[in-house]
Amino acid sequence: MASSPYPTRTYFPAQFVVSAGSILFRRVSETGKLQMCLLYHTIKNEWLLPKGRKDCGESIEMTAVRETYEETGYECKLSPCNMATRAPAHGVHTKDMIRQAEQIIEPIAMTVRDQGLDGVKIISWYISELDGDGQKVEGTQMDTESFASQFIDAEEAIRTLTFKSDQDIAAKALEIVRHTGKI
Repeated sequence: MASSPYPTRTYFPAQFVVSAGSILFRRVSETGKLQMCLLYHTIKNEWLLPKGRKDCGESIEMTAVRETYEETGYECKLSPCNMATRAPAHGVHTKDMIRQAEQIIEPIAMTVRDQGLDGVKIISWYISELDGDGQKVEGTQMDTESFASQFIDAEEAIRTLTFKSDQDIAAKALEIVRHTGKI
């Protein structure tokens, strides 16, 4: 039996958890400055990006929107962006290659976190923006969560995040948003 020439790992359902999150942006109308919404974990004293586990039957995009809302208290929607991707245009069969796409809603990053004996956590990251009236809704977190959410100037938010991997994801999100010229 032949083996793949590429290093390959297979995980079965009890060995992985699928999660999604987003980098939530808003533009301050008075100044035009971009802000990111960060979570402050009040028990662990950590600054984080909103994310969480996918529910059965839920799309990964809906997970990102739901988890961002639950953890931050802000209604949001995924924001179409211009970015480099290896995903082909819908219905187009092409060679695997990097292409520039406009106004797509696709993950801007994937994190695979090795959790030792507990398997892996696979996190899809999206860019989101405020939806609805932009007002914070209290009481959206689960009983086990202890987050305070805060919008912070985008550049400062990147520096504020506790973990380097979150900083890298937030920096990429800001780069894409600036390239797209929206939000």
